[in-house]
Amino acid sequence: MLLAALYCLLWSFQTSSGHFPRACASSKSLMEKECCPPWAGDGSPCGRLSGRGSCQDVILSTAPLGPQFPFTGVDDRESWPSIFYNRTCQCFGNFMGFNCGSCKFGFRGPRCTERRLLVRRNIFDLSVPEKNKFLAYLTLAKHTTSPDYVIPTGTYGQMNHGTTPLFNDVSVYDLFVWMHYYVSRDTLLGDSEVWRDIDFAHEAPGFLPWHRLFLLLWEQEIQKLTGDENFTIPYWDWRDAENCDVCTDEYMGGRNPANPNLLSPASFFSSWQIVCSRLEEYNSRQALCNGTSEGPLLRNPGNHDKARTPRLPSSADVEFCLSLTQYESGPMDKAANFSFRNTLEGFADPLTGIADASQSSMHNALHIYMNGTMSQVPGSANDPIFLLHHAFVDSIFEQWLRKYHPLQDVYPEANAPIGHNRESYMVPFIPLYRNGDFFISSKDLGYDYSYLQDSEPDIFQDYIKPYLEQAQRIWP
Repeated sequence: MLLAALYCLLWSFQTSSGHFPRACASSKSLMEKECCPPWAGDGSPCGRLSGRGSCQDVILSTAPLGPQFPFTGVDDRESWPSIFYNRTCQCFGNFMGFNCGSCKFGFRGPRCTERRLLVRRNIFDLSVPEKNKFLAYLTLAKHTTSPDYVIPTGTYGQMNHGTTPLFNDVSVYDLFVWMHYYVSRDTLLGDSEVWRDIDFAHEAPGFLPWHRLFLLLWEQEIQKLTGDENFTIPYWDWRDAENCDVCTDEYMGGRNPANPNLLSPASFFSSWQIVCSRLEEYNSRQALCNGTSEGPLLRNPGNHDKARTPRLPSSADVEFCLSLTQYESGPMDKAANFSFRNTLEGFADPLTGIADASQSSMHNALHIYMNGTMSQVPGSANDPIFLLHHAFVDSIFEQWLRKYHPLQDVYPEANAPIGHNRESYMVPFIPLYRNGDFFISSKDLGYDYSYLQDSEPDIFQDYIKPYLEQAQRIWP
């Protein structure tokens, strides 16, 4: 009853954010390659009359790419977003958004001048009303059509270079599922040919910044959708877990007693329909996911390939990851050795840091362990456990950032796989964000983790005092 009441109460709020702005999905915008919608506050493009931003040319990075993608001009995601738009809103100060109508992460208020810091909490630390509210928000997002964004159902070429727009409506939740599919899908080469060794959000340096932005935008959308500006995504701390302890009807859905691949009928996630899960079908048709329903959410945790993933990650695995001082190394892909990113992502052994194609550990282990919808990369965000999981992965990334305080140039400027260089714009986000923009502390983006607050280092004791003592010895 509580969930139903919350769902009805929240239905009146409408908004969204994510990929192709509805205002830029017309043939006029596509043919002119311009996405500079007016801000409702003054009616001018990008809120120019109010000093919020202006319509400007998109400046693309010219840094060389790695050798993993040997093509040019065959994928709409290359040099994002230039295939679709070469002019977008560039926002001033703390303003953000496709029309500069929002505030940058960590700011709020009518002029985006008020700083704020929200705290993401362990899902098991939420009270029953807080947990039920989170579940109600998920359901609301699943059943609310995005008023601001649409998804393309064809490539730019299939749209006749903009003269025949092909877009569909999508729910707020499924918009983000679609984005995760689109960023990781294969390249369509024509005549049922595809190139599989490409991913703009995985297997390379951008893995952690991309998912950090993904979660921030998802969080922001729930805040707008519900009017709950203090909402944060809870995390699931899976260190040393022996089973999926969030896989109960009280939380993210238990096992169906009649069919272990389905969710329990007592969980309202059992009625969810998934989207963007049939990659091979899309490839054979040289088509994109169009957001239509493709069946129920599948999950059978623990009945997975134990040769590939013998166990869930341990506390020791996490500590080893954090001991790796290099963010990236070597080819900067899933073959990288002693790379913090590659080890945390799960392509390298969490005991040695050596890449191992036969194993899926750390982040990857959780996906494999779920043994269902979440186990296939493109459609994995259909399962709401994805959010809890990636929030915890992001918290480990945050620990590493706080431990080593890396400068911006630690993130690779050049020669990373396509889409992963520091100044590359992240696919498929509009407004535009660079990978390097999110290689900073979460506190600078307006959020923290509850379990990291208690372990915050003393800046004076840990960093300043040793230098002062050394200086005093040299110059008494």
